[in-house]
Amino acid sequence: MGRKSAKIAVRKGAADKARGQIFTKALKDVFKASKGGSGDLANNFLLRVAVERAKKLNVPKENIEKAIKKGQGTGGAGFEDVSYEGYGPGGVAIFVETSTDNPTRTVGNVRSYFRKYDGALGTSGSLEFVFNRIALFTVPKEAVKSEDDFTLAMIDSGAEEIELHDDHYEVSGPMSEFGAIQDGLVKLGITPDEASLIRIPLSRKELTDEASLVKLENLIDVLSEDDDVVTVYHNLLDKDDQ
Repeated sequence: MGRKSAKIAVRKGAADKARGQIFTKALKDVFKASKGGSGDLANNFLLRVAVERAKKLNVPKENIEKAIKKGQGTGGAGFEDVSYEGYGPGGVAIFVETSTDNPTRTVGNVRSYFRKYDGALGTSGSLEFVFNRIALFTVPKEAVKSEDDFTLAMIDSGAEEIELHDDHYEVSGPMSEFGAIQDGLVKLGITPDEASLIRIPLSRKELTDEASLVKLENLIDVLSEDDDVVTVYHNLLDKDDQ
């Protein structure tokens, strides 16, 4: 294999890995939405959102169906949501959400990742004042017929912020208003691209040491790739935020 072919192979391998990670995350969302409610898209708003997103990402139909069945059947029985809190290199806070049928395995894996990359797990609640949980909905711009009507409806439903980006709106509000905002979208006949409770950092940690930054990125990557992990949050100060 020549140099050019080798470079192409490396790029393809990286692209395949990234694509696989995207598929895995989408299917985790489908599984979690299915486990939390009905397997019928018409009666499970979050599942409908997760399935539509998976389809847009070109996740194979059979994989989506398996994720739904796993959440509904014996494959989803015994799964529980467990969160882990800790600090990575440079004192960056990391919050890990998992869905697991074997917490002993999961905590062992998570702890080993932190140790490998110079981090440490903390106790539950140790990041209580680092992250805030909010409801977030991403709505495609073309789904909104009237911006004024949409904005008023969202505010009436409990939303605190409605921001228009290039091709979508971001609607956010307190965690307690998730159901009300969801109902408001249903009344408008809108299915969002994203609907979730997310954690946003109340404070950011700047990390200037390059070696620590590399370790942190590796830690976040290995956590995200674990089969039991659903979402990884951190409070690293992004260069764009400076």
